[in-house]
Formats: sequence, C-alpha cells, structure tokens
Amino acid sequence: MLYIIGLGLADIEDITLKGLNAVRNSDLVYLEHYTSILGGGADYKNELEKFYGKEIILADRTMVEQNSDEIIDAAKDKTVSFLVVGDPFGATTHTDLVLRAVEKGIKYKVVHNASIMNAIGCCGLQLYNYGETISICFWSDAENWKPKSYFEKICENRSRGLHTLCLLDIKVKEKSLINLIKNRDIYEPPRFMSVAQASSQMVQIIQEARDYVMDEDDENLTEINLKKLVEANILTEDTLAVGLARVGKDDQTIRVDTIKNLADCDLGSPLHSMVIAGKLHPLEIDFLRLFYNGEAQVKFDDLVNSHNDFYVKK
Repeated sequence: MLYIIGLGLADIEDITLKGLNAVRNSDLVYLEHYTSILGGGADYKNELEKFYGKEIILADRTMVEQNSDEIIDAAKDKTVSFLVVGDPFGATTHTDLVLRAVEKGIKYKVVHNASIMNAIGCCGLQLYNYGETISICFWSDAENWKPKSYFEKICENRSRGLHTLCLLDIKVKEKSLINLIKNRDIYEPPRFMSVAQASSQMVQIIQEARDYVMDEDDENLTEINLKKLVEANILTEDTLAVGLARVGKDDQTIRVDTIKNLADCDLGSPLHSMVIAGKLHPLEIDFLRLFYNGEAQVKFDDLVNSHNDFYVKK
C-alpha cells in the first residue's frame, strides 16, 4: 500500500489524524524535500522523526522524478508513506507518482491537507475570484535566465478581474549550471524567494517594457507583447498586491501595498507567497484594510480607488 500524505503548511502538528495513523503504521516513510519546506525550516527531518517515531528517508528531486520506482516498488509488499508539504496534489510530480503506482497495480490512498492554494484565503481575497496560478522563479544573470512569461498570465487574469496567486521559487539541493554540465554532486545552499525579490522582478519587467524601443523589423514578439501590456496599464508598479509570509504559523505576516512598495519590504523568514489583486469587491477591500501598513487609511482608500479605476475605464 502506498499512502500519499499531505503535511499541511506550518509545522509538524498540522498532519491530520488519518495521516498520522498511516505514518505510524508504515514500514517506510519518505519525505518529499524539494517542492516545499514545512514552515520554511530548512532542517525539520529530526523533528518529524521524533514526532512520528519513525525513520524518514529524504526524497529529493532526482529520487522522485527519476527514481520513483524505488518508492513504488517498495509498496508492493510493504506499507509506504510518501509525505508532501501542503496537499499531495499541489505538484504534478505527485500526480505522476499515483499514475505509476496504478500502472504497477499497487493500491494507494491519498490523505489531503491544507495548502497555500486554499489557505491564501487568509488575506481576504475570495477564492472563487482567482484566475490561473503562476510561479515566479529566480533569475540568473550568469546563466542568462530571466523568464517573464508569468507576467502575461497575470495580465490575463487582471483583464478578467481575477486575482493571481504567485508561488515563489525555492531552491533546495539544486546544482549550478556548471555542476550540472560537469555532472558533479555539488549543491547550492538553499534559497527561498521573498516577496521583495518577486516584486522587484515585476518592477524591472514593467520598466524595461516601458523603455523598450521597437523598430519596423522588430520580431521580438515577447518584448513587443510586454510593451503593449504595460502601455495598456493592465499591470503597473502601482497595482495593489498582497505579500504573505509563513502562512499558517503563529508569526504569519500579511502586507498590502503597491508592487513598487512591496519591493522594499521585509516580511522576514520564508516561506513567502504573493497575490496580485484583480477587481476588488467591497468585502475584500474591508479585509485588505486590516493588512495595510501605510501612514494613513486615507492613503489605502486612494490606493484602492486607483486600483479599481482600471476596471471603470474598461
């Protein structure tokens, strides 16, 4: 039997009773250790082992994506638990694990839990008003890696009046490009993207698109499209956004401000996530007001009015 168990968001006690019983009755326990980190802690394996009374095997990206047969085959004659931070189906990798188990005729059970996909409601933006979720990854000047496609998706959501949940990058047991090429098992230190870093990326995209000069023979469709989106003011530095840190923990932090101002904020330790607001309902506005840290509430009203003006002008 293969159990795929969600651990929730914040700490070791967030596992459900059903999940805990499954873990304690398992012969082998694997912990998926690269799509997220429980409560933002880089090393929580020992805490989990003490809490469960079980030895835990860390499953990194290589094991899960390339050597998953080790996990699945063990479930043929043993009870195996595969632990996932958040909810089991928060990443396509875990869907693939289920499909592989079914192909081999191995029984499986999924134990669900809270994830950022539903806990994001804590900021007051209503869940049914969200569009496509996007991911923002670290840029690398050294590797000339600066993906911007997520910007267009945010604009698509915004043009429909929908909010956008932004999942911010984490790097755990990752190799640099050079070490990948040379096939060296040397790993980079863990990194967790902050709201400030994500916001700074967006501001840079907006400013570069605004300054981009097109000529008659220009075939750079990506930059041309970005420039058109920015000129239409669908997403600007002054768009209202929500920065969140350590959702579900006692020191959970939520900040409401413009993207430009969030680029200068410090929300503390990871994990962080972000929401770009769409059209705001009066109840959403009242809730967001709780998390605005500006000098005066009148500035919040001005911010909201300016934000919603985009939809009035449409």
